[in-house]
Amino acid sequence: MQKIAILGAGESGVGAALLAQAKGFDVFVSDRGSIAEKYRAQLTQAQIPFEEGTHTLEQIYAAVEIIKSPGIPDKALVIQGALERNIPIISEIEFAGRYATGKFICITGTNGKTTTTLLTYHLLKSAGLKVALAGNVGESLAGKVLEGEYDYYVVELSSFQLDNMYGFKAHIGILLNITPDHLDRYEYQMEKYAAAKFRIAQNMTSAEYFLFNQDDAEIQKYHAAHDVPGMLVPFGLKGSEGLAIQYQDQAIQASFAQISAKVDTSKSPLIGQHNQYNTMAAVGTALLVGISPAQIEEALGTFQNADHRLQPVGEVDGVRFINDSKATNVEAVWYALDGMQQPIVWVVGGTDKGNDYTPLLPLVQEKVKAIVCLGVDNSKLLAAFSGTGLKIVETRDVNEAVQLAKDFAEAGDVVLLSPACASFDLFNNYEHRGRAFAAAVATLKNTVA
Repeated sequence: MQKIAILGAGESGVGAALLAQAKGFDVFVSDRGSIAEKYRAQLTQAQIPFEEGTHTLEQIYAAVEIIKSPGIPDKALVIQGALERNIPIISEIEFAGRYATGKFICITGTNGKTTTTLLTYHLLKSAGLKVALAGNVGESLAGKVLEGEYDYYVVELSSFQLDNMYGFKAHIGILLNITPDHLDRYEYQMEKYAAAKFRIAQNMTSAEYFLFNQDDAEIQKYHAAHDVPGMLVPFGLKGSEGLAIQYQDQAIQASFAQISAKVDTSKSPLIGQHNQYNTMAAVGTALLVGISPAQIEEALGTFQNADHRLQPVGEVDGVRFINDSKATNVEAVWYALDGMQQPIVWVVGGTDKGNDYTPLLPLVQEKVKAIVCLGVDNSKLLAAFSGTGLKIVETRDVNEAVQLAKDFAEAGDVVLLSPACASFDLFNNYEHRGRAFAAAVATLKNTVA
C-alpha cells in the first residue's frame, strides 16, 4: 500500500486525507499547529493516523507523495527536506482532480475570486445543473469528489494552490486581474506571482476556454510570456478592442464559440465596476455550459454575495453602512470607492501591507467627505491623505469608529468600511473585523431608535 503524507489538517488537508483513504492509500496527516476539533473528530472517526504540534519527519518522508496545505510556504524546512529527497509535493486540488469525472470551472485573480466563484456556482445551480462549489471559497475539492458524481466543479483557486498543481486541467479557466499581493511568497517579483496566476490555463487544449480580463494592465503585460492553447475569451468594458464579452448599459453582450447573446444585468445586486468584470466572467461561463439568457437574468436577481464584500449592514437616519472588510489591498478599495455613487465617509486602516495609497487620491478627493482611521498605527494613512483637506480622525475602537463616521455623515451618504489593510492589529481576521463593524452599526441603530 502506497503511503501519502498530508501536511496541514484544515479543510483541504482533511478532505484530501479522506479521499486518499477511500482510494486505498496509507495516509498520515501532520499539522505543526493545533487541529480544530471538527477536523480532529473527522480524522479520528475515519481512523486516519495524525499528529499535531510537530512534524515526524521519518513518517512524512516515507511517503511516495506529499499533499501540502496552500498556507505552507516552500521555504518551510519540512518542504525543503522533501524536495531534497525528490518526494513530489502537490496540492489537494491536484490530488482531487485525478479522481473527478466532471468538468472544472476554475477562477483566479488577486481580487474578485470569491464573488465570481459564488456567482458562477449560483447561475449553474439555479439552472438545475449538478454542480459543486469548492477550493479557496471554503470547501475542499477532495471532499466534493468523495461525495459523489458532479457534472461541474466550480473552484476558486489562490496562487498558493496553483503553485502545486501540475497535471490538473481547467475546462473553463478565468483570470480576473493581477495586482501586487502576497509577493513575499514570490521573492518580491511580480513576474513570478503572475506566472502562478497563469497556471490556471496550464494543460489546456483548443477544446478548453480561457476567459480573461482584457482591460487589466498586468494581464496584458504578462500574457505574451505565457502560452495559452485554450480558446481565448477576452472580456471587458465597452470601448475595448476585440472583446468576446463586453459590458455596457446594464447588459452583457457575448459573441464567441457559436454563442451570440445579450444578458440584462439590471436585477443584479452587485455594486461597482469590479463587479461588472466579475459578472462578465460568470455570465460568459454560464452561456458556455448552455444556460439561456433568460435563466441567467433571473438568477442574477436572486444572488447573495458572501459577507464582508460590499455588504449592506444597516441604515441609520438615512445613512447607509457598507461592510467591505475583505478589501485588504489598495486595488480592492479603489473598486469600492469607484462603485459608490453617494458621498462617502471612509473607514480605513489596520496592519499596512506595504501599501502605496497614491492611486486612491483622485477618488478620495472626488467622493470622500471624511476619513475615520481604525487601527493601531495610522501614520501612513495620515501622511497619504492629510493633504486632501478632508477631516481625518483616529480610533482603535470599532464602536467609536461607527459613531464618528455617523457624525460626519448626512442622510443619503454612505459609511464604507473598506480598510486597504490586514486586520491583525485589532481583530483576528477580516471576518472578525466585518462582524464587529456590523454589530457596531446594529448597536448604533438601537441607540438612535
